[in-house]
Amino acid sequence: MQYFVVMIDYGRRGREAIVDPEITRREVISRIASGEYRNISFIHEIAESSVEDVTEAILTEAALPQIPPDDIDLQAIRLDHARDLRKHERS
Repeated sequence: MQYFVVMIDYGRRGREAIVDPEITRREVISRIASGEYRNISFIHEIAESSVEDVTEAILTEAALPQIPPDDIDLQAIRLDHARDLRKHERS
């Protein structure tokens, strides 16, 4: 028997392992490419009694665009964080 374990990271809300023996490699790639699976921590392929980390290979096949660090607006992130801190101080 062969199946895939896709670990999704929801940040503070925790993680979820999606395990369905009927989902094929092609279906996992399709779900990643469509955006159904996001924030993936890892993807393991389970075959018989062995486990293989296939995260990089599957993400490469799904051709997800990589966002270069230069495109991240660090100032906006800091302002959002400061706003969140002020919001929680009032509570």
